[in-house]
Amino acid sequence: MTATSAADTAQTHVPRWTHADDLYVDGGWRASSSSSRIAQVDPATEREWGSVPDCSAEDVDAAMNAADRAFRAGPWSTSTPSSRAALLLRVADELEARAGDMAVTNTLENGSPVNETRGAAANAAGIFRHVAGLAPWLEDEDMRPFPAGGAESVVRKDPLGVCALIAPWNFPINLMVVKLAPALLAGNTVVMKPAPGTSLSIRFVVEACEAAGLPAGVVNLVTGGGEVGDRLVRHPLTAKVAFTGSTPVGRRIAAACGELLRPVTLELGGKSSAIVLDDADLDQVASVLVRSCLRNTGQTCYISTRILAPSSRYDEVVDMVTRTVAGARQGDPFDEATVFGPMASRAQYEVVRGFLDSARAEGARATTGGRPAATERGWFIEPTVLADVTPDMRVAKEEIFGPVVSVLRYTDLDEAVAIANDTPFGLGGLVFSANPARALAVAERMDTGSVGLNFFGSNHNAPFGGRHDSGLGVEYGIEGLSQYVTYKSIHRSLD
Repeated sequence: MTATSAADTAQTHVPRWTHADDLYVDGGWRASSSSSRIAQVDPATEREWGSVPDCSAEDVDAAMNAADRAFRAGPWSTSTPSSRAALLLRVADELEARAGDMAVTNTLENGSPVNETRGAAANAAGIFRHVAGLAPWLEDEDMRPFPAGGAESVVRKDPLGVCALIAPWNFPINLMVVKLAPALLAGNTVVMKPAPGTSLSIRFVVEACEAAGLPAGVVNLVTGGGEVGDRLVRHPLTAKVAFTGSTPVGRRIAAACGELLRPVTLELGGKSSAIVLDDADLDQVASVLVRSCLRNTGQTCYISTRILAPSSRYDEVVDMVTRTVAGARQGDPFDEATVFGPMASRAQYEVVRGFLDSARAEGARATTGGRPAATERGWFIEPTVLADVTPDMRVAKEEIFGPVVSVLRYTDLDEAVAIANDTPFGLGGLVFSANPARALAVAERMDTGSVGLNFFGSNHNAPFGGRHDSGLGVEYGIEGLSQYVTYKSIHRSLD
């Protein structure tokens, strides 16, 4: 890959929106009152190609007021879940109709390879359709008798109010939609804030909601940095906060919500492990390695970037991981053959460089990669495999969020589980084994929110969430929908 080829290709993919000066409030686009702008920069070429407003306090107030009016006076919160579900199904159709534009914009925003971003619309549509199918859970009559008899309680699931939804830059569409769809089905209204550098692709989601016929004020969009996010979190009209991002920011949001006694869902960082048992089929491991351990150029929260290998097969595992990673193409994210793109920002590029410097200083050995890619432009880090990593090294303890995997050695199964659990995080994990029962037994010992046996995937039917420093609450499934309701018990006599 050359920087020139990436620049030439990027020029041929023109996004529908570039320099936006508006936000979406009360069913329409309106100019921001702020003169401050946030540049949208292509990480493969370092070319500024767009900008969005850094919204003012007045902009945030306008969006929150519109959402609050729509919740209190509009038909949305009082309509039936089934009627809301019908509109969510229409949103899904509208998202799929915008798949091409969404992919181009998303790839320009964060450098995710187009073979990743092209699936964003279909996945987002799938989330909307799955959530729409949960409407009967909201509608079911939940009658509970008094233990002594003579009376019963009707348990209602009511919407909360205005939800502030804050999404990160690595999967800007789907990590917003996984919040938006259940919030809407439950009858809430929302104000969305994407990450500063990925603020244009989310406009397609807004456009899909508008085209589907959602009432004015139900969905609102503001853009900006941390100050705008803080205003949303602390706004007096906010009834619920949902955030995906770093653990340090999550802690600050949790503290604010605790002070305000405000419900919050947090999906935060991870440092997950893939335990390769001594009977594992390494060809099978290789077939899912990049997707499970380095997805989206390593910029995925749940991936297992620590590979734990038995001492008896350590060199064999290192060789397999090295061949697999070295054989996956890095380059222009608009090239269909590209597996690894650039870091999403210069800041993240520098973070990953710092981890590689630390790894060398502490004695880790790069079997492939280990340095910035030789390009004239673009924030590319060579996909890297680190061997001879010990649990006390920084690269084994902290989230890197780049194309770096570490291979650690263990002597017995107890040590493998101990290494996997020796982290403040608890988001994902993997176990590779030819024996399903043995793999399951190991998975049950891992202190984490999700574990894959010989593969890892997200199931819209099953809750996904982290333990410890990886967050609070869950997304997906009925459990994810339940994060957006408040319960009311109505007691009545049977006499």
